[in-house]
Amino acid sequence: MGDGDSETDPNSSLGTNLPQKEKGEKEKMNEIRNHGKKWLYWFILGVAIIAVYKALDNFGDVMGTIQKFCNIITPFFAGIFISYLLYMPCRKIEGVYKKSNLQLVAKKSRSLSILTVYLVIIILLMILINFILPVVFESVVDLINNIQNYYEIAIDNYNNLPEDDILKSDMVNNAIGSIQSIDIKQYFQLDKILAYVISAIDAITGIFSLLVAFIVSVYILAERTQILNSLKRLAEAIFKEKTYKNLGKYFNNSNEIFFKFIASQFLDAIIVGILVTIAMTIMGIRYAPLLGFLIGLSNMIPCIGAIVATVIAAIITLITGGLSQAIWMLIVVIILQQMDAHIINPKIIGQSLKISPLLVIFAIMVGGAYFGILGMFLSVPAIAVVRILIEDYIDYKIAIKKATKTLEETEEIKGQIHL
Repeated sequence: MGDGDSETDPNSSLGTNLPQKEKGEKEKMNEIRNHGKKWLYWFILGVAIIAVYKALDNFGDVMGTIQKFCNIITPFFAGIFISYLLYMPCRKIEGVYKKSNLQLVAKKSRSLSILTVYLVIIILLMILINFILPVVFESVVDLINNIQNYYEIAIDNYNNLPEDDILKSDMVNNAIGSIQSIDIKQYFQLDKILAYVISAIDAITGIFSLLVAFIVSVYILAERTQILNSLKRLAEAIFKEKTYKNLGKYFNNSNEIFFKFIASQFLDAIIVGILVTIAMTIMGIRYAPLLGFLIGLSNMIPCIGAIVATVIAAIITLITGGLSQAIWMLIVVIILQQMDAHIINPKIIGQSLKISPLLVIFAIMVGGAYFGILGMFLSVPAIAVVRILIEDYIDYKIAIKKATKTLEETEEIKGQIHL
């Protein structure tokens, strides 16, 4: 037994060395992995540097590729924008169909709502193309054909003014001299304007692009619940709970502001355009449909749009109908615009977008400078959303300061009591 106890078990040394061997192998594997990670890092960095160098070296080709890609996906984004605009009417009409006593109608409420909205749009477009645009186009053609005659009449009327008239200043004379040196008619040739319009329409609203945008918008409207749920789940997975709730709140507020603004401005523009056209027609003003259409369309841009369109209409009326007709036209249009500003527009748009006129003008100037006409139109609801964000941030900061001050006062009182 003594000798047996003194003998060493060959497996015992293997048992003690096994963890050391495993540890060594693990360290070697970790070293290989770290080494591989380093090489992978340097490889990716090198590829990135080469890619950046090649991109800068072939900047024109890269920009061409990006532009081509943007052109390809433009119909898709157009479809998203269309579905965004039609989301609210589709939802409201779907709610009406769901309340139907007919089970088939209630079951197919979403499909029927989409079909109804697009049928209404098609009918409105047919009315616009067959009845409104021809009258406006006829006025444009007549104005272009007679622009030189109107210009000569205006110059003759100016020359017949007394020499001591305020309009006979050197600045006005120099401006008229500069205008007289320009061949105005070359800028208003009908064939050139038509060519520009046709080219723009072909470039922007190609048949294939319109078809793709239409299909995309229909699919998005049909599957909007699944799309919104997926976006909500993604946001919930990425952001913290508080951030997720704030995003949902601001998303809903922004949607409400944009929907209400776009719909109300569009409806308001139609009402103002019709009223102005009727009033000008009764007054016998030439090109009444064109001027009414112009004022109504420009009325979609708050503040500045209506003023600019009214000034242009006054100049055209002054040239075509004389000073007295232009003055009466200004009086009637200003009265109609005041009715719109104080009665019609507040009834349509409500109180949700009451923004300072100074802030509106600032937003329109910035939006127009960077994004053109569309920027001028969308800058107002955008600044309304920004205002909400800033006001909430200010309220949040003030609440924190008040809470901090209250806590400090409480701690100070406790300290005094303790002493």
